[in-house]
Amino acid sequence: MTQPDETNPGLPRHIAIIMDGNGRWAAEQGKSRSFGHRNGARAVRAIVTECARLGIEVLTLYSFSMENWKRPREEIDALMTLYLDYLVAEEREMIDNQIRFIQIGRRDGLPEEIQAQLDRTIAATSRCTGLTLVLALNYSSRTEITDAVRAIARKAQAGEIDVNAIDEQVVADHLYTAGLPDPDLLIRTAGEMRVSNYLLWQISYAELWVTDTYWPDFTVDHLSEALRDYTRRQRRFGDVKP
Repeated sequence: MTQPDETNPGLPRHIAIIMDGNGRWAAEQGKSRSFGHRNGARAVRAIVTECARLGIEVLTLYSFSMENWKRPREEIDALMTLYLDYLVAEEREMIDNQIRFIQIGRRDGLPEEIQAQLDRTIAATSRCTGLTLVLALNYSSRTEITDAVRAIARKAQAGEIDVNAIDEQVVADHLYTAGLPDPDLLIRTAGEMRVSNYLLWQISYAELWVTDTYWPDFTVDHLSEALRDYTRRQRRFGDVKP
């Protein structure tokens, strides 16, 4: 687990975003939820590009939770098509901008064509050295932690790890996000005041920033506002600052 930088008053190394409000945004315009998701995808490109320009190390986007499978089949199919189209369309843009792409979440249950395209995009951008773009797709933080516990238990049972040696770092090393710094800033759109089973272990010390703006309307100006607010905060990590 990468420890937070307590001395850097500048920009966050890792920004995590809960992209919420696509459906409500569309409903207020008398449109379908799929229309909202398509416009939400357009907002993604601008934010990814800006984070890359600013030198942010990691941007993690909460795109589809395991709980989202409860939604209507029509909406799920539209989302899967959208993911496929996005990965195909943006792959060259990622490479040109040195953006490394990875996915966190379970692969089981995702359509085969999505899994295949995820593999292609991950491989094509694996040598990029700029922003790491993390797509949380078919993701659940509780499932992630459960998977980590199972993996550690199997190693302990096989004698590969001493139970007494299991600490926070060992747990972090078995999460989907192993090797990435923990989020410094968590942004949630659409005004909801909850974290929705998102990176529960990793956001222990993240600064939270919530806006009433729906995700399709979230712009670089909103991101700048969140970053300005972040730089004014004092991160103490349980300590007392003079």
